[in-house]
Amino acid sequence: MKKFMDENFLLNNEVAIELFHNYAKEMPIFDFHCHLSPKEIADNKKFRNITELWLGGDHYKWRALRANGVEEELITGNGDDYDKFKAWAKTVPYCLGNPLYHWSHLELRRFFNIDTILNEDTSDEIWNKTNELINSDEFSAKNLIKNANVKAICTTDDPIDTLEHHKRIKEDKDFDVKVLPTLRPDKGINIQNETFVPWVKSLSKISNMKIESYEEFIKALESRVQFFHDEGCRISDHGLDKLTFEKASDEEIDSIFKKALKGEKISIVEINRHRTRTLIELARMYGARGWVMQLHIGAMRNVNYNMFKKLGPDTGYDAIGDDNISEPLAKLLDEINSKYELPKTILYNLNPKDNDVLITLMTSFQGGGVPGKMQFGSGWWFLDQRDGMVGQMTSLANNGLLSRFVGMVTDSRSFISYPRHEYFRRILCNLIGSWVEEGEFPCDMELLGKIVKDICYENAKDYFGVEL
Repeated sequence: MKKFMDENFLLNNEVAIELFHNYAKEMPIFDFHCHLSPKEIADNKKFRNITELWLGGDHYKWRALRANGVEEELITGNGDDYDKFKAWAKTVPYCLGNPLYHWSHLELRRFFNIDTILNEDTSDEIWNKTNELINSDEFSAKNLIKNANVKAICTTDDPIDTLEHHKRIKEDKDFDVKVLPTLRPDKGINIQNETFVPWVKSLSKISNMKIESYEEFIKALESRVQFFHDEGCRISDHGLDKLTFEKASDEEIDSIFKKALKGEKISIVEINRHRTRTLIELARMYGARGWVMQLHIGAMRNVNYNMFKKLGPDTGYDAIGDDNISEPLAKLLDEINSKYELPKTILYNLNPKDNDVLITLMTSFQGGGVPGKMQFGSGWWFLDQRDGMVGQMTSLANNGLLSRFVGMVTDSRSFISYPRHEYFRRILCNLIGSWVEEGEFPCDMELLGKIVKDICYENAKDYFGVEL
């Protein structure tokens, strides 16, 4: 029987052990998709205790707490921080098979040097030790990032954001981590939402442009794309819960847009036409500037309406969608590719049944002399666990080039979630090692080591074109 989470945790063969310790372990991190707050980074925020740092905003942990019968008062409510931490400590032992068990103990080890297993009996000891450390300067936001060996972070930002906090971060010459914005224009695409008209008004104001037609809307959007570009942005991100494709004429699109501005009812077909055209227009802007376009596909959000009304979005009430994505995605990519330069693109799916769908689609649009121009994104959200990661990488290897993969993202709001990269790297090395041990690939450690280092960091650095 192996010791719990020893130095060779998740490494089940000799090749994997060598690949991880000699090649993967010390590689830097390029966190090209996360939800960290630029303001908290700019402020170099210090946290009041382990509860705020570890449990605040973490809907992964919130879901586990609810499943364990913990009252909402001790999850997102006004309960005492100590009691919230105790509730988490009581829940952790029941996370058998859940990546939260491994992530939690990796975070305790890597940031706090605590090897003690977290449970109700050890909770006071860990509460006291972590909070003593959190009060030191080493546990400010910027130091947590630097101490995790992070070289670049791409946050998630609305086009109407002023990016004032990114500017403040750049002004700090003692902080050498690149923190760049990522354009997330979902509110301009989802014409059916009640937020659309107020958002267009905000877009008009910040771009200092009149918006009374679809053409003016696109011009204002492009002005913000250029503003983001000038501030160092090289990536966009789209949450496409529903994938649809509906072409329309310029006149039809303009009519739909004007109806929405007047508050008139918009049909499903009209919603789909606006979404399709706006995605195509944005892809044109990205391709012209050499950006990477990320498409996160297949979330079914806010399925518990009562809790959505109470707590709002991103609070742990989302699920995996089950739509047919292949035909609309193929048509969307083909339309972009036919009319404009198709930008470098990362496709993420949330339903594992779609792994091979996305792989075969993206490999149909490779080219232009760019290695891995079209990417199959890392196991995302509900799939960023061992089975999800192995499934994603195996599908990529089967039908594409795993060696060109840009690797792991944290997709997190937590400053201490970076051990997820270690978790991923161990799984990567074990997978490659197993192929070698089974005689499916030669034991060329120079080549294998290079591939591992590339996937951990080098591929992303080259792909996004960010000078580090």
